[in-house]
Amino acid sequence: MDTSTLFRLDGRVALVTGGSRGIGRMIAQGFIAQGAKVYVSSRKAAACEETADALGPKCIALPMDVGTVEGCKALAAALAEREAGLDILVNNAGAAWGEPFESFPEAGWDKVMDLNVKSPFFLTQALHGLLKAGAAHGQPAKVINITSIDGQRLNPWETYSYHASKSALIYLTKRMAARLIRDRIVVTSIAPGAFASDMNKAARDHGDAVAQAIPAKRIGTDEDMAGAAIYLASRAGDYVVGETITVDGGLVHAALGGSIEG
Repeated sequence: MDTSTLFRLDGRVALVTGGSRGIGRMIAQGFIAQGAKVYVSSRKAAACEETADALGPKCIALPMDVGTVEGCKALAAALAEREAGLDILVNNAGAAWGEPFESFPEAGWDKVMDLNVKSPFFLTQALHGLLKAGAAHGQPAKVINITSIDGQRLNPWETYSYHASKSALIYLTKRMAARLIRDRIVVTSIAPGAFASDMNKAARDHGDAVAQAIPAKRIGTDEDMAGAAIYLASRAGDYVVGETITVDGGLVHAALGGSIEG
């Protein structure tokens, strides 16, 4: 048994949506450190270019809005112009919406459900051919959906569509995994807890206070997120299929009380 390269990603091609900032950027940076070439995509071209410049020559900006099926297809087509196959897809682009029950709008459902649930499905569908091309005997392609602990337990905020979308994506991960494993494509998900990001402003702006409700007594670091993603993307995670890995310092599975936004 040789474990010296178990977590390496040398020669592998990855696409990370929402990859220009926050959790997506953490994952992209981790993949690059393990030898992968990583395309980062988001709606904002300037942000993608800035991230690509910061992360070096193995990071390529590929901006696209995947909030629509047409955008998903366009991103897949743009990648197909550059690569013959795709080894790793990280469906990280997402949105949240918080508003009181009495005034929660339809737009708050449509935007969140479209980006958080429909887009991971239709982008994976559009990239199916490239993922199959990337897969090889003994080295499956990987799809990693970024879900949330808010798909596993409640937070104190009225984020109705966000809760529903992340719960749906956790179960969609299982359904996609059951189908795509026959094509040597392994589908899993990561459910993050408190990580500093524009979406989780509580962790970003009040990390010390947030940490008090977490059994590990700290918020997540870049290395915590990168480590989980590298595990699933690499040979180390080849036999993990349909699973959701919770990365939250124990809040979901080891907390006696308290709550925090995921």
